This record gives sequence, structure tokens and C-alpha cells, in this order.
Amino acid sequence: MPLLQSRFCTAPALGLALCLVSAGPLEAQTDPEWLVGRMTAWYEEAGRKAPGQWGIAIADLSGRMLWSVNPNEALMPASTVKLFTTGFARSVLGGGARRATRVVGVGSLNPSGEWVGSWALELNGDPSLERGHGSGPTFYDLAMQLASAGVRKLTGPLQVQSGDGPANAVYPAAWSARHQGRLFAPPVGPLTLHENIVWLTVRPASKVGHRARLIEAAPSGLSRLVSITATTKAGRRSRLVLKPRTGGGWIVSGTIGVRAAPRRLTAVARDPRAVLSAVWSDALARSGIAWNPASRAGVPAEGGVRILAEVASAPLDSLASEINRRSMNLGAELLLQWAGGRDGAHNRLTQHVLQVIGSNEGVYLVDGSGLSYEDRVTPAAFVSYLAKFPTTPAGQNFPQLLPANGTGTLRRLNSGLPGEGVVRAKTGTLGRVSTVVGYLGGAKGVLLVSLMYNGSRPWAARQAQWQLFRDLGADGVVIPTDTVAVPPVQLGGEEPGIRPWPDTLPPADTSATR
Repeated sequence: MPLLQSRFCTAPALGLALCLVSAGPLEAQTDPEWLVGRMTAWYEEAGRKAPGQWGIAIADLSGRMLWSVNPNEALMPASTVKLFTTGFARSVLGGGARRATRVVGVGSLNPSGEWVGSWALELNGDPSLERGHGSGPTFYDLAMQLASAGVRKLTGPLQVQSGDGPANAVYPAAWSARHQGRLFAPPVGPLTLHENIVWLTVRPASKVGHRARLIEAAPSGLSRLVSITATTKAGRRSRLVLKPRTGGGWIVSGTIGVRAAPRRLTAVARDPRAVLSAVWSDALARSGIAWNPASRAGVPAEGGVRILAEVASAPLDSLASEINRRSMNLGAELLLQWAGGRDGAHNRLTQHVLQVIGSNEGVYLVDGSGLSYEDRVTPAAFVSYLAKFPTTPAGQNFPQLLPANGTGTLRRLNSGLPGEGVVRAKTGTLGRVSTVVGYLGGAKGVLLVSLMYNGSRPWAARQAQWQLFRDLGADGVVIPTDTVAVPPVQLGGEEPGIRPWPDTLPPADTSATR
């Protein structure tokens, strides 16, 4: 069969040209007529159910465009930006990089087990620190390391620092103020624990009129910051309110039915430092270490800063996989700060994408999560990145870092496909945005798909997007990993491993790349 050079165009359905470019027999990802027929019918139906601005690009694995609608139209991408952030972080840091959290100090341990000197917690923005489901490092782990080294008492107020600037957490300026206080938009920065979200569980008292009871709180130690004024009433209905209290912490007010099931309440940690202090105090107490937060008087300790205890996150690839699967905005922003610094990182991210795709346009990013309404990306830029980034040194098995159909934000795509892993993609959703970008495994090859919708019917657009993946992937195959398996390249960040303390531990290098 000779190489076909012709371009097939349908009638301008919905006022837009729908084009398909065919490929040669060795590079073809699907039959041209088969694809154009399905795409044309699907697009006419999608445009009817979800009128608005559509941008679509379907390409083969080399990035050759097979079918498109407005491929060069810059649209709001929402959370599909996270796949760029994943690639950028991998390029700068390597898939094996880890984020460390430490106790550092200057001084020595006296015979009674008291640390004589200064000490501080060093937080560097590990998104898995004190993670809600218990799979990340914890402050209790740090405290137990201190206890194992013989520490029995700490004196002095809590000092918090980071390796690259102030140890704070702030609401990003690039995000709309309307999202502030919502669970998907917590404060971002090195001072991150339990994803800067708190939750607690309240149950009714055994008798009407008695105060409700707090039975669980997270992170551990949070209960000391919670006051319960809610009372128990007759029946099953509940009206509980969780609100911040003056000076830090929360108040649970309202009522809960005596026959009601326990209720979980969740809130953003507006003051992460107060939460940190409570969690650290609890961790020390559970590990048998007394803490007197009063200032220590005396001669300043001499010597260099030493790492007294250290825990590390899972490798970057593991963090990125979870961030993409859950579409975790906080995690994506922390990855961006880790790789690009805390000032101007969005510009470095944009330049990374443009360099990979070999263009000077089509991408404008102001954050790393896609929560900003100012982000703009073209469908063509997405498929170009999907094609080219896996060919870079940092792109090994890149599709595997995106959620598989039936999991995470692709959980609704759990039917109509041969199995999990036929699709590896990232979704994006805002009030007027529905996007899906990723890889679709087919019997004749892998398709690169960028479906972008900006308009007033994002839910209807998402249903249409799912239907297209089911139509094109009905006879699909699981997307394979790269044929040559190699360990993630360590390009920066921190290697795991806790070294003995204090005798054989060198001074901490506070300028090390994190």
C-alpha cells in the first residue's frame, strides 16, 4: 500500500473544519476512514449536547495529527496542566528524588537526655507528610528517632524553617479568591502537613441534652485545638457547624441527633503552624520526650547545624502518580516549587513545555495545578508534548504516571473498555472547563488524544469525552511500558536514607538542593 499524502476533510459541521491526515502503513495508528467516520459522528453529537468552544487533536504516537478541531486554539486546560508539571519535575529532579523533613540542631545531649542547645523543624513541602491515610512519613517517626538516640527532653519554642526560604504556606495569588477555604485549594508552601486539611469525627452523647463527643481527629494531636459546643437532641437529624475559633483551632457547634451516625467534618487548615505545633507536641509525648516550650537561658551552643532526625517522602514518581490520580492541586504546586523554586516557577514550567514541543507559542501557564483561570494551552501543544516528552531522558514510562481508566479521576471510565490501562490520561474540570488529555492504546498503535471544552455544559462535555474513549478503545489494548526498563534517573532532590545520630553524623548542608 503506498504512502497516502491526501488530506480528508468533512463538511464544516458546526461551522468547523474537521480534518484527518493519513499515515503510512508502518506508522498508521488506525484506518483513516474508520477514524474519520467515528470522529465526525461523535463530534456532531458532542457539539449538540455541549455547545461551546471545543478544541480537539488526535495524533499518532509520533505526534502526526490525524484528526482535529481548532487544534491551535488556546483554551483553559484546568487540571491537565498537572501532566506538564509532572514532566517538568521529573526533568529537573529525576523520578527517584525524595523530599526530606528534618529535626536540626546546634548543641549536644547531656547525660540526663536533655538536648542542650537550639533545635528546629525543617519542613520542605513534602505533600505526603502526615498524609491522611497513614502512608507518608510522620512527625512521630521523627520523634521516635530522637528518642532512640537518647533524647528525653527538649527545651525552647518551636522554630520552623525550610531549605529554600520562609517556612510558610500561603494561598497562591494565581488562584481565584472564590476558591479560598475550599478543600481542593489549601494553602501552599513548605509548611505542609496532612495536606493542610483537618478532619474530625463527632458522635452524639448517650443522652439528649448532653454535649456531643469528639471520637477522632486528624492529624494526630489535632484534638487539643478543637472545642465542642454541639449538643445532642432527639431523633436522627444533625446540624453541625465547624468554624475557626479566635487564636487558632476550631469550634464544633450545632446539634446532632441521639440516634444519628457519627459525622465527619472537614476544613482547610488556615493556620498550618498551629496545627504543626499540636501535632509535634503530640508526637513528642507519645515517644516519651518532654517538651518545655519556654525559652532557654544560657550561653548559646557552639558548633555547626546537625541533622538530628530525618524522614523522607516516597520517590517523586510515586508522589506524581498519586497527585495525578487524585488531581491534587496542593501536590502539583509543591512539585512545581520543588523543581522550579518559589519565585517564577510557572515561567520555568512554561519554558520547559515550549522547549519539549519545539515551539514558542501555544502554552501560557501561571500555576502548576491548572486551578487558575488564566492558564491557556492549545490541543496541539498537548499532543505534541505527549509524543515528544517520552523520548527525552526524563520521559521513561511517562504514560504510567497518569491515571488508568477505572482509577482516580478516570473512575467513571471503568466500563466499555477491554481492561484497566487501555487509557492513561489526565482530566481537568472547572466551572466552564472539561478536558481529557492522554494516551489510548489500540490494536494498531497508541493514539494521543486531547479533548478540550470551554463552555456552559462541562458535565455534558465530560460524558461525551468518555463516550469517545469507549468508542475508540472498544478493541483497545493495555498501553505497554517502555521496552527497556531502567531505574528512574536521579537528577536532583534528595536520596533516602537515615544516617546515625549523633556520633557519625556530619553537619547539615543547609544550602543543598531540595
